[in-house]
Amino acid sequence: MRTDLFFLIALACGALIFGAALALGNDYYFFAGYVVLQYVVLSTAWNILGGYCGYVNFGSAAFFALGAYSTVAVHRLFPLPIPLLIAVGGVVSGVVGFGMGYLTLRLRGAFFAIATLALAVVLQTLIVNWDFVGGSRGAYIVRPEALPPFGSYIKYLFLIMMLLAVGAITVARLIERSRLGYGFATIRDDEMAAEASGVPTLRLKLIATTISGGLMGMAGAPFPYYIGFLQPSSAFGLDYAVNSIAMPLIGGTTSWVGPLIGAVLLGSLQQIATVTISSAVNLLIVGFLLVGFVIVAPNGIVGLFRKYVQRRTAAGVGAKAAPASGSAS
Repeated sequence: MRTDLFFLIALACGALIFGAALALGNDYYFFAGYVVLQYVVLSTAWNILGGYCGYVNFGSAAFFALGAYSTVAVHRLFPLPIPLLIAVGGVVSGVVGFGMGYLTLRLRGAFFAIATLALAVVLQTLIVNWDFVGGSRGAYIVRPEALPPFGSYIKYLFLIMMLLAVGAITVARLIERSRLGYGFATIRDDEMAAEASGVPTLRLKLIATTISGGLMGMAGAPFPYYIGFLQPSSAFGLDYAVNSIAMPLIGGTTSWVGPLIGAVLLGSLQQIATVTISSAVNLLIVGFLLVGFVIVAPNGIVGLFRKYVQRRTAAGVGAKAAPASGSAS
């Protein structure tokens, strides 16, 4: 399927979801759906570096917070429409992602993961001591209650995040099926062999960190308008770092559809738990599911489905071969 056709189909699916939420007539579905779509973008962005290239990034919350605080900084200077703020957040986070990659991508394995975690700690410390964006006190973002023709403002935010999720998924699918994606796969499978074969591994990894960081920043840019009050503990929350890793791992990291499945599954379960029990159990749910999938399906839901298809195909081939061998005898 061509990328442009896939994008149109994804847009149509997004329109159906938006229409279904409108038909339910309850703004809560837009509040909850925004969070799920936000995790779709975050997990897809993480998978570009962590899944396609095999470099585990523990600094997802840092890029998400960079996008959010870019919005706060620009809003203090001259308020812009949210689509432009998303572009600003994506550029800032993409540049930081490139810089982080240039400094840390010569490290591998656990050393790279620890370096990305250190980046998140350093950025949080800087934000806490930056009074212009609120520092440790936090910052308020005043948003209108309604925005014609969307009605309530949350519907507008939901629609923006829906379009952002469609764009992120389309970019991930395009990368997966391109020469860039094949280059990422060689890094994931055997980076030393790829270097020996002439693959420009450092350049490809820098591209991955830039795209991944940029998409995470774009996911965080509308967050201050969604929550209304931004403080370091919420922007650099553990939920974003853990979920952005767990969702692709549960869904499957070798395909664009894996992060989508994991984000919808985990995000929906967490929203249900928040309403019925408490938001405090969200990370507990993630922990149980992650441990279970690591034991039962280490390649995620997508890997489990592929294994099932392969077994059915092998069984079908064996069933056809048996009568043929019997008639020959």
